[in-house]
Amino acid sequence: MGLSSALATAMSGLRANQAALAITSGNIANAQTPGYVAETANQSELSAGTGGTTVQVNGATRDLDVFIQNQLRTETGGAGFADQTSNILGQLQSLYGTPGGTGTLETALNSFTTALQGLSTSSSGLSAQSTALGAAQTLAQQLNVTSQGIQTLRSNVEQDIGSSVTQANTDLTQIAAINQQLQGLSANDPSAATLEDQRDNAINDLSKLMDVNAVTNGANQVSILTNTGIQLVSGTQASQFSFTSAGTLSPTSLYSSNPAQSGVGSLTVKLPNGASIDVVANKVISSGRIAADLQLRDQTLVQAQNQVDQLAATLSSSLSDQTMQGTAVTPSASLSGFTLDLSNLQAGNSINLTYTNSAGQQQQVQIVAVTDPSALPLPSPFGVSPQVVGINISGGLGSSGINSIASQLTTALGQTHLQFSNSSGLLQVVASSTDNVTVNSASTTTTVTGLTSGSAQLPLFTDAGSPYTGAITGSGSEMTGLAERIEVNPALLANPADLSVYSTNPPTAAGDTTRPNFLYSQLTSATFTYSTQTGLGSKTAPFTGTIGNYLQQFLSQQANTASTATQLQQGQSVVVSTLQQKFNSTSQVSIDNEMSNLIALQNSYAANAHVMTVVQTMMQSLLQAQV
Repeated sequence: MGLSSALATAMSGLRANQAALAITSGNIANAQTPGYVAETANQSELSAGTGGTTVQVNGATRDLDVFIQNQLRTETGGAGFADQTSNILGQLQSLYGTPGGTGTLETALNSFTTALQGLSTSSSGLSAQSTALGAAQTLAQQLNVTSQGIQTLRSNVEQDIGSSVTQANTDLTQIAAINQQLQGLSANDPSAATLEDQRDNAINDLSKLMDVNAVTNGANQVSILTNTGIQLVSGTQASQFSFTSAGTLSPTSLYSSNPAQSGVGSLTVKLPNGASIDVVANKVISSGRIAADLQLRDQTLVQAQNQVDQLAATLSSSLSDQTMQGTAVTPSASLSGFTLDLSNLQAGNSINLTYTNSAGQQQQVQIVAVTDPSALPLPSPFGVSPQVVGINISGGLGSSGINSIASQLTTALGQTHLQFSNSSGLLQVVASSTDNVTVNSASTTTTVTGLTSGSAQLPLFTDAGSPYTGAITGSGSEMTGLAERIEVNPALLANPADLSVYSTNPPTAAGDTTRPNFLYSQLTSATFTYSTQTGLGSKTAPFTGTIGNYLQQFLSQQANTASTATQLQQGQSVVVSTLQQKFNSTSQVSIDNEMSNLIALQNSYAANAHVMTVVQTMMQSLLQAQV
C-alpha cells in the first residue's frame, strides 16, 4: 500500500467516524423522544484497488425487532378493546349501585314488597296505602333512572365512535403521506429513518383503535390491512372512514343491517378504489377501541336494557294479567276441547293451549294477539316449546272477528289436527279421538285495565299512563324501553284506597286483604319465564323464577361480566407492557451503550488521525530526501 492509499483510507475512516458520531449524538439527543428508534450507522468495505480498502457509511439502520413490533400492535388493539369495555362496564356497575345500598333496584323492590306486606295487615289504612304507593313510585323511578343511565352510556359510546373515526382517518392519511415522501428517498438516506419513526407512530396509534396488519414492501412502502383483509392503506392512497352519528340514543335506537331501519350511527369505509363498505354489517373491525364501542352500543348495553325492560314488564303484567280457563265442551266420546271468551283480548294478550299429539307427546302453544299485520309471523322466543303463533285481531272480536281468528289458527295449526271454530261468539278448539289427539287445557291471559273490576288484578304499573299489554308491532315490542316509561297508575295515585278496594259492586269489605295478599304473593313467590333476550337461560331452557330471583340473577351476571372485563383488561395490560419492554430492549436508546460508542468512536477517530499524521510526516521526509 502506498502512502497516498494509506492517507485515503485514513480519511475515509475519519468521515465514517464523523457520520457515526452524528448518528450517536442524534440517539443521545432523542433518548427521551417518544417513538424514537435508536439508529446504527451502516458501514461497508470498499476496495481501493491493489492498494487496500476504505470504508463507506450508507445511512443508518433503525434498531428494532419487526416480529415483536407486530405482536405489540396486535396486543395493543386487544388492550384498546379491553380498556374501553372495562371502563363502560365499570360505569354500568356504578349505575346499578352496591348490592343492598340505597338507590338501587334491589333495595327499591325489597322496600315495595315490604310495604305490601305491611298493607296486608292494615289494608284499610290510608298510611299503609300511601306508603305502598310511595314505594311503588320509588321502584318505577329507579327503573326510569337505570334505563336512562344505560342509554346515556350508549350515547357516550356513540360519540366515542365518532372521535375514534376522526383519529383513525388522521392516522391513515399520515401513513399514506409518509409513504409518498419515502418514495423519493433512498433506504440509506438518513432522513428516511425519521420518517419511518413518524409512520410507525401513526400505525401504533391506529392499532389502539382497530386491528391492523402492516406489511412493508421492497420500496419501503407500508400497506395497512385489517384482519378481515380490508386494505386501509395502499402505497400513497388511504381509505377513509365515515361515521354518521344518530345523536342521543334511546332504547328503541337499535342497529339494523338495513340502513333504513337502523336507529344508530352508521359506520362505513371508503376504499381507495371508490368502493364503500358497511363496517358493522361486514365485521370489518374485530379489535381495538372502535370494535369495543360497536359491541357495547349494539349488544352489551342493549342486553342490559333488555334486562331492566323485562323486569319492568314482569312487574306490570304479574299484577295486571288475569288467566281465565276455558269451558270444556260437552263431553263426547269422539271430541275433546274448550270454548274461550275472547272479548277482553288485547294486542299482546294470549291464548294458551296444551294438547297431546298422535304420538302421545304433550305440546304447548301460545297464541299471541296482534293488531299490526306487519308483525306477523311472530318469532319464537323459546325455541320449539311452547310454539308461538301470532293472530291478527285488528278485525275486532265480534262474530266475524272470531271467524277470522279461527281461520287463521286452522291455517297455522292445521297439521296438529286441532279444529278451530266460532261457537256462538266464542272461540272453540277441539280435537277428534279418531286422530288420536286430545286437547288437555285452554285458557286466555288478558290484561285487567280497571282498578275495581272485581278481581285482585289491577294495572298498578302502566306504560306512560296506559295499561301494559306487551303488544308487538312491526317496529318491535312494547317491552322495549318500558323501564324508561314505567310509572304508577295515575288513577291509583289519585285514589290510594283502590290499592285495597277491588270491587264496588259488591263493595270490598273493610279489612279485606285479598288484593294486598295477591300483590305480595305475585312479587315474592310467583314464578315467571323470562325472555332469552335478557341473556339468561337459553331458548330450550329459559330462565324461570320469581321477580326477586330474576333481579338477583341479572345483577349477578352483570357483576361477573364487569369483573371478567376488568381481569381481561389487567391481563392485557401486562401483555402489552411485557412486549413493550421487549421492544424497547432493542429499539430504545441506551445511554450507556451510546457512551461506549462515543469512546470507541473517539479512539477510532484518534487512530485514523494518527495514521494521517504519520503519513504526512513520512511524505515530508520523502520530499526532503529528494531535495
